[in-house]
Amino acid sequence: MKSSLIIKVLFTLLISVSASADTKMLTGAGASFPYPIYSKWFAEYNKKNPDVEINYQMIGSGGGIRQLLAKTVDFGASDAPMRERELKKSQSPIIHIPTVLGSVVVSYNIPGLKESLKLDGAVLAKIFMGEIKEWNHAEIQALNKDAKLPQKSIVVVRRSDSSGTTYVFTDYLAKVSPQWKKTVGTAKAVRWPTGLGGKGNPGVAGQIANTPGSIGYIEYNYAAQNKLAVAAIKNAAGEFIAPSTQSVSMAAESFVKTMPEDFRVSITEPAGKGAYPISAFTYILIYKDMPKQKAAVLRDFLVWAMDEGQKMASQLSYAPLPKALVKKVKAKINGVNEKPIKTASLQ
Repeated sequence: MKSSLIIKVLFTLLISVSASADTKMLTGAGASFPYPIYSKWFAEYNKKNPDVEINYQMIGSGGGIRQLLAKTVDFGASDAPMRERELKKSQSPIIHIPTVLGSVVVSYNIPGLKESLKLDGAVLAKIFMGEIKEWNHAEIQALNKDAKLPQKSIVVVRRSDSSGTTYVFTDYLAKVSPQWKKTVGTAKAVRWPTGLGGKGNPGVAGQIANTPGSIGYIEYNYAAQNKLAVAAIKNAAGEFIAPSTQSVSMAAESFVKTMPEDFRVSITEPAGKGAYPISAFTYILIYKDMPKQKAAVLRDFLVWAMDEGQKMASQLSYAPLPKALVKKVKAKINGVNEKPIKTASLQ
């Protein structure tokens, strides 16, 4: 009986080891901005392809780019396109795959305020530079004439880590405020003049939720999840626009025809009416040359994301890619080569 039991245990272990050996693994790391939809995608793709597991670490866009360049992951993720100096550090060409459109929203916690807050770029820049310090400041009140704003100190909340969300937000502020462009600039990490730091979109959302009088910037899904108020932002056409899948799609439409071949583009402060001004593409970053098996799996997943994945975008407060762009992205995905390269992860 003991021998029979031992044989059964060994047989079960052999089956388990065999199943594990057949599992195709992909690892990625990067932005927290697209984490909600990527988690959904990876889970749904696994249901249709049980032999494929995709693991993703939410460490910020800067961290994702660093790990990709260090070749410790199969793909990176960033809301900020990689810069030329970053691309030159890679031994193999890196491809930017836009996956969905999202918005960076300005969330706030003002106890007692019943009206929706309206803000423009100039006032936002002054708030995040620490120049406007109270909620009933004349410049905020002028944009919200019917609102009863409290005489309460403003607490700025911003990212403490290297972040694509920060890149998108500071890119917008640099376009609407010459002073911001000169003194702070645009980057995944900047020297903030003021504010409390939070790690990742979840960290900033948590700080806003727990700090009366606070204001911060986060990806829209995190505001929705935490039931945080979001401001309507004045766009280039002079309209106060709230973030929505429609207003984010409007921001992208005018860029599709002139989209660069590598898809690296900023769509903040677009000219069109109805467009939300702090919108962005988010990207999966992949090597053009990859080992055969991983290349095949990653290509299949990304094509699935262009077809089935896009249908899930609006459920999680993202906007799907314009159909004309999807066709171009698929062509780029099919350009991934099956070529062995020596890396820490891709082997």
